[in-house]
Formats: sequence, structure tokens, C-alpha cells
Amino acid sequence: MATITVLKFETADGAEKALDVVKDLSKQHLINLHDAAIVTWPQGKKKPKTEQLTSLTGAGTLSGAFWGMLFGLIFFVPILGLAVGATVGALTGSMADIGIDDDFIRSIRSKVTEGTSALFLMTSDAVQDRVAEVSKGMKFELIASNLSREEEDKLRAVFAEE
Repeated sequence: MATITVLKFETADGAEKALDVVKDLSKQHLINLHDAAIVTWPQGKKKPKTEQLTSLTGAGTLSGAFWGMLFGLIFFVPILGLAVGATVGALTGSMADIGIDDDFIRSIRSKVTEGTSALFLMTSDAVQDRVAEVSKGMKFELIASNLSREEEDKLRAVFAEE
């Protein structure tokens, strides 16, 4: 089963650097990277810039429409207000089946702010101890995933170890 994970970085270029690490792990067959997208929000900009990986292809790759809809819900819908409320309700309802619910969206919206970046990953089959070992040097916060609460707690524990 594929997992969608969102990692927040305290710098606008942190997500891009981390993606390079994940791509390298994928080449080593330590994680299966289905798709990814980056949100960068440079200091002084009114809104974030989003970028979907287009070099990944295959059955597991998410469409640009998915990423566009997700980023719209997280970053741009609050700007539009109640005029699109019913449509937003329908969209978030359909995404709840894959673990993207109102809490997921609120968590990301509150933490990815000006001067930060986020890496959105769709992965599976990670060799957890090796991925954790390589990721130890990166400074990030796991802000959302569609893992069960127990799985997410385990993941947080792995990265909290010294």
C-alpha cells in the first residue's frame, strides 16, 4: 500500500534537497517513490509555489489534477472563501477515503508558511532502518501522513531516536 507523507522544512529549499535524497534512496531500491511534489514558500512572497515531479511515470504516479486539487484545498481555497464551500466539501469528502481529511489539510495549512517548504511523497516498500539512517541528518517535521495512528507514531519514534 502506498503512503502519502508530508514533511515540512524550515527553509524554502529544504524540500528540494530532501527530494534529491529520496530519489537517491529510490535508485538504491531502499524505497519505492511513486510520486512527489514540492511546495516552496520563499520569504516575502504572498503565496507558495508548487511543483509536481513530472519525471516519474507509471501506474502509481498521481495525476497533476490530484496535486492541483490538493494544493488548492490547502493553500488557495481559504482565499476564495465561502463561494466555493459546497465544491470544497465534495472534494475533501472524496479524498477522505485515502486519508486526506480536514485535519490533514488544516495541519499542513497551519505549518507550511512563508519561509518554509514541504515535500509531499507517495511511497511504498521502504527499508525503514536504512531510510531512517540516511534521513537522520535532515531537519524536518512530519506534519501529515495517511498512515494509521500507530504507524505514524512508529515513524515519529524512528526519527526521534538519537
